Amino acid sequence: MTIGVLATLTVAEGKNAEFEALFKQLVEQVNAQEEGCNFYQIHKSRTDGQVYKVLEQYTDQAAFEAHGKSDYFREIGRSLGPCMAGPPEIELVDGI
Repeated sequence: MTIGVLATLTVAEGKNAEFEALFKQLVEQVNAQEEGCNFYQIHKSRTDGQVYKVLEQYTDQAAFEAHGKSDYFREIGRSLGPCMAGPPEIELVDGI
């Protein structure tokens, strides 16, 4: 069963360009290196310019867990911290 992730990220005012540049690096790394990730994409809200949605899908629980443990995820995640207006909202969903 696939595992989906819907993440809502709210970025601090004035940090959008920095956030987008860093997150694009993360998207490239995930899509290039994680065979168990079917897709990893970020989208910007049309109604609130500070809100981004990350859509992710993993082949199984092991692939999802490997994503969070990867060095590049942890490294870029630390760099993204100062760009954030608050903690991410994460929803896990199961494929049917």
